[in-house]
Amino acid sequence: MQDPRRNEYYQMSVQEVFSSLGTGRDGLTEEEAEKRLGIYKENVLQAAKRKGPFLVFLEQFKDLLVIILLISAAISMVSGSGESTIVIVAALVMNGILGTVQHIKAEKSLDSLRAMSAPLAKVRRMGRTVQIPSAKVVPGDFLVLEAGDLAPADARVIESYGLKTDESSLTGESEHVEKMADAILEAGNPAEQKNMVFSGSLVTSGRGTAVVVATGMQTEIGRIAALMNETKEKQTPLQASLDAFSSRLAVMIMIICCGVFLLEIYRGVTLLESLMFAVALAVAAIPEALSSIVTIVQAMGTQKMAREHAIIKDLKAVESLGCVSVICSDKTGTLTQNRMTVKQMYLNGNVMYPSKISIYSECARRFLEAVFLNNDAVYQGNGLLGDPTETALLAIGEQIEEKRKGELAGQIRTAAGPRLFEIPFDSSRKRMSVCHQIEGKKLLFVKGAPDVLMKHCDTVLLESGVREFAGKEYTKAMEQNDTWSKQGLRVLAFAFRELLEDELLGERSLEDQKTEYEEHLIFLGLAAMMDPPRPESKPAVLSAGRAGIRTVMITGDHKVTAQAIASKIGILTPGTEAVSGDELNRMSEAELLRRLPAISVYSRVTPEHKIRIVDAFQKSGHITAMTGDGVNDAPALKKADIGIAMGQMGTEVAKEASSMILADDNFATIIKAVANGRNVYRNIKNAIQFLLSGNMAGILCVLYTSIRDLPMPFAPVHLLFINLVTDSLPALAIGMEPAEEDLLLKPPRDPKQGILTRKFLLEILLQGALIAAATMVSFQTGLRTGGQADASTMAFTTLTLARLFHGFNCRSEHSLFRLGFSGNLYSVGAFGTGTVLLLAVLFVPGIQDIFAAADLTRRQLLSVAIFAAIPTAMIQGIKTLRESVE
Repeated sequence: MQDPRRNEYYQMSVQEVFSSLGTGRDGLTEEEAEKRLGIYKENVLQAAKRKGPFLVFLEQFKDLLVIILLISAAISMVSGSGESTIVIVAALVMNGILGTVQHIKAEKSLDSLRAMSAPLAKVRRMGRTVQIPSAKVVPGDFLVLEAGDLAPADARVIESYGLKTDESSLTGESEHVEKMADAILEAGNPAEQKNMVFSGSLVTSGRGTAVVVATGMQTEIGRIAALMNETKEKQTPLQASLDAFSSRLAVMIMIICCGVFLLEIYRGVTLLESLMFAVALAVAAIPEALSSIVTIVQAMGTQKMAREHAIIKDLKAVESLGCVSVICSDKTGTLTQNRMTVKQMYLNGNVMYPSKISIYSECARRFLEAVFLNNDAVYQGNGLLGDPTETALLAIGEQIEEKRKGELAGQIRTAAGPRLFEIPFDSSRKRMSVCHQIEGKKLLFVKGAPDVLMKHCDTVLLESGVREFAGKEYTKAMEQNDTWSKQGLRVLAFAFRELLEDELLGERSLEDQKTEYEEHLIFLGLAAMMDPPRPESKPAVLSAGRAGIRTVMITGDHKVTAQAIASKIGILTPGTEAVSGDELNRMSEAELLRRLPAISVYSRVTPEHKIRIVDAFQKSGHITAMTGDGVNDAPALKKADIGIAMGQMGTEVAKEASSMILADDNFATIIKAVANGRNVYRNIKNAIQFLLSGNMAGILCVLYTSIRDLPMPFAPVHLLFINLVTDSLPALAIGMEPAEEDLLLKPPRDPKQGILTRKFLLEILLQGALIAAATMVSFQTGLRTGGQADASTMAFTTLTLARLFHGFNCRSEHSLFRLGFSGNLYSVGAFGTGTVLLLAVLFVPGIQDIFAAADLTRRQLLSVAIFAAIPTAMIQGIKTLRESVE
């Protein structure tokens, strides 16, 4: 037996498949199956080795800033400042738990892939059909398939009796695929391998047999699982920027702390006091709440998005949405309605809409009989059940204005009674026939491919009667078929004839007679169908364009169909083109990168193609969003900066691989999510500015007192109180700031620029310097009017209150005179709550002792309030002046 992994079985005849795999129609013996199980292993998907939760938790502490804080906590413990140690460790543990939970949630994709495997499989062993666990299926097993079965492995079809499978989750094809047993010499991808069934695909109708050619990781679904294992998640621009900032800040803090420590030792300060000064500086410099604030602001953004049908699984995705510059969108169900609809019909020599049919016309009546009777779809509850093409045809009755849902089809089917017989569709004949007795006549109704069926029609039914179907009438019908086909519509032809009694007699089988039955037909007409675009798709694509976001269609559908839909909704525009998967295969990486700006549609693509396209956009510097609903989309969803799965039609595998799920499967929801993402990013940036400018003030204060050889202005617990408590409330309020009107009229931000630009850092330094100056003036006042305890309490109170005021400055680039307070009442609430907490520290006896707060006089308290308000008054004055100039 040859190695099954090295063959293209769709190109082989049935006998060649049997010979290659060492099997036959009786299947394998139990001994041979057991032997092969030892060689090929169980038919399951293998997961990449994962880190345990504890290891993931420990990795959260690898950051340099975290290490510095841990060292600070240890020094505080040695010096007897247990409160500081407890607060620092508690904050770090909380952040570690948050990071671990997020990591574990992101590792579920392969679990869903495994769940798609069929639990049981019907195979033939030594001539007997038996059920075995799908994990025990091996190459060479002879499968028996029926409607409702899940294929347990990739297999070559041996016999097909109307066998159809749903492979949409693997190939992106929305239509069910009819299977055949003949060899196929050329098939570029699984969507074209009509003589193969693939692991995890559902048998929707018919029955058949097949020989297993690949199991486990060698199947198509296994290949996708391997891609999932290899695909690494990218850092978001904010992550990269904050990581770079953290590294630089950590190095800077260590250098400054060492310098301050050595300076204090040089001045003769004790070792312990010198260490405490260095710890105070480290605690002042490190924004302990930054990670939590960013996470919480992103989480609040996800809640708003969820109300607008965009469910965020990965919090980091919220920020990435703000700089998306390319959206690679699937066609079916996202840009379209995922519901085949008859758009136009051709009968009586004219093109008409379904709503214009007159059911009293004999020509239309016969056409509708053919449509409804040669159809296996049925009404179930409020919907339709069956093949997408047949449900579209059955729904014609709903478009006829004179009848209610299902009424017309029901009347025609009831009048016709049961089928006398049918001749199933097959790919060689490209047509299907059914026979009913109507008004005493046995009528055969035939539907099929127009170019084939019309060749079997001698006459045509018109309002004026039955006429010869040749010359002008034949040409006119063929031209209409060509016109619709070029528009990407799927066209079916319908015909009928009366079967005479002498044709139905005889001993020949139906199989022998079917060719004769389908000759000398009377042509009835054509039906043109398509999966129409969603009404909101075109406006959403236009909105994306105005926001500087390019929309690209990536689909498993045919090129002509994809081009037609893309043109209707504004994706395929003059100067852009469509390419197929085969054309993509022939492109080098350099050529793809060169042509990337001009290609707007990719058709007949495979999972590898999707990853390649996303990778090309990322190499070109784009932040790329990718939508998908099938198993075949999962690797690309994981590869993209933002993976977007469909909530209604999407597979669990796609949902687990994605970072965002569209609850309504609507492209327009993506644009709303982008707007929310941009606003969340702006709010995060403003919150970071608030936190870092406040921390800068603390650093400058500690440095000033160290250089001037003054007493330490703050205890570490003071700075932790400010950083973790009073700073957190305004930062969260900034995260609730509503979006500005021109948000989607600006281009996406450059992800390479990062958040900490020179202008941004300069603003942080200047605002921090203003707050530090006010705090140090208050500290000096305390030293003059009281003692060190008074001075330290005044400095702590001024810094806390000034940072609470500063929360209003960081809401927006605009002044409070333009913003007002009513637009974000959370900021008012944060200021009020922070002030109450500060008053508790100053005046509640038990808490006052913990913070070593001295009793301040009214004059001192008034001075503190004035000093704290001055920086905000100056910043607001500058903003107001700038607005008046603009």
